[in-house]
Amino acid sequence: VPSRVHHGSFYALPQSPQIYKQILMVSGFDRYYQIARCFRDEDLRADRQPEFTQIDVEMSFVQRNDILETIDGLVSTVMKKVRGIEVPVPLPRYTYHDVMARFGNDKPDMRFGMEISDITDIAAGSEFSVFRGVVSSGGFIRGLNVKNGAEKYSRRLLDVELKNFVGEYGAKGLAWMKVAGGRLESSIAKFFTDEQQQTIISRMDGQDGDLLLFVADTWKVTCAALAALRNRIGREQQLYDPASFSCLWVVDFPLLTWNAEEGRFDAEHHPFCQPNPDDAEYLKTDPGKVRADSYDLVVNGYEAASGSVRIHDSEVQQMVFDLLKINSEEAERRFGFLLEALRFGAPPHAGIALGLDRWVMLLAGNDNIREVIAFPKTQKAADMLTGAPSEVDDRQLRDLRIEVTALKEE
Repeated sequence: VPSRVHHGSFYALPQSPQIYKQILMVSGFDRYYQIARCFRDEDLRADRQPEFTQIDVEMSFVQRNDILETIDGLVSTVMKKVRGIEVPVPLPRYTYHDVMARFGNDKPDMRFGMEISDITDIAAGSEFSVFRGVVSSGGFIRGLNVKNGAEKYSRRLLDVELKNFVGEYGAKGLAWMKVAGGRLESSIAKFFTDEQQQTIISRMDGQDGDLLLFVADTWKVTCAALAALRNRIGREQQLYDPASFSCLWVVDFPLLTWNAEEGRFDAEHHPFCQPNPDDAEYLKTDPGKVRADSYDLVVNGYEAASGSVRIHDSEVQQMVFDLLKINSEEAERRFGFLLEALRFGAPPHAGIALGLDRWVMLLAGNDNIREVIAFPKTQKAADMLTGAPSEVDDRQLRDLRIEVTALKEE
C-alpha cells in the first residue's frame, strides 16, 4: 500500500500478525488473542480468499501440548454448542510422515478409510517393465483399494477419465487391477507371479469385487495424485456422511523444504518455527531432516488452524535465516526489530491461528468459503460488486508519486 506522506515507501498488508505477537510476548504480555484481518496474494481455491479473518492466539512459557489442549477445548465446546456434536478430546494426533504415507497429504479427511498401500518392493521383483523402471530410478509404486469398485468403474472411466485426473497432479498414468476369484485381473496382472498377486491382495486387504488403483512415480507425485484420487472417490462413492466431522492434529512437519530451482531451502510454514529439539544437531549437518515443532488442526480434510512453538533465541533465528539464504545484513534490514527483541531475552512462546471464515464454512456444512463471506472475491480475485481491482486516475498516482508503466504492454 503506497504512502502519501512518505513518497516511494509502502506498507505491506499483513499476512498474519506473526511478528507483532511475538514482540508482545517479549514485552511481557504472556497471553494474547485477537480477531485479526489478514491478506494473502495466493492462488484462490474454494476454501481460500485473498482477505480473511483469523482467531490469533499466542502464549508465553508454554509448550506444544499447552496449545493443543487449549484448542481441543475450544473445538469440543464449539462443536457441542453449534452442531450438537460430542467431539472426544484430546483430539487424535498424527505425525506429518504418518499422514503422508497413509493418505498422501498433510490434511487427510478421515471420515472414511481407503489408505494408501506401498507395493514398491513387490513391483521391483515383477516382470512389469513400467513399474520396474520407476523403482530402479528411485520411485515408488503405491495404490488404493476401492472396495467393491470393480463393477462401478468402466474401462473407459479408468483408462481415460481417471488417468487424466491423476495426470493433473503430475502422474504419468494410472494402472489398475481387479480382484476376482482370489486373483488379480487386468492387462498387467500377467506380469506378476501367483505369489506376488497374493502378496498384493493381502497387503491391500483385497477381496473379490475390489478395484486396486496404482500410481508409479516419485514420492511427491504419488502422494499428490493418490490423495486427490482418494478424495474424489470418497466423495463420488459417498463413503462418508457429509454431516459428520473428523477433527485431528498433524504435528512434526518438516522445518524446511528444498527449492531445487533456486538452490536453497524454503520454510515449510514460516521462518519463525522452533526446530524440534530432538533434531537440533541436524541444523548444521543435514537441515532437510529437521522437523519443526509445529502443528495443524485438520477438520474434514481442511486445514482449520495452524501454529508452532516459536524460535526465542536470536542465534537460532539467524541460523534458520542463513539456511533460507537470508544473510545477517538482510535479516537485520527486514527483521532487525525482532532479532533485537530476542537478544533482550525472550520467553519460550507458542501460538496458533484459526481461520474463522473456514471454520464457519465447515460448521455451516458448505464446501465453498464464498458462501459465508459478505462480498467475496471471485476465483480471479475480483470484486463483482465494486469492480475492484480497478484503475485509478492520474491525480491519485501523482499524489503518491507512482507511475504505471506496464499497463499498455499487458
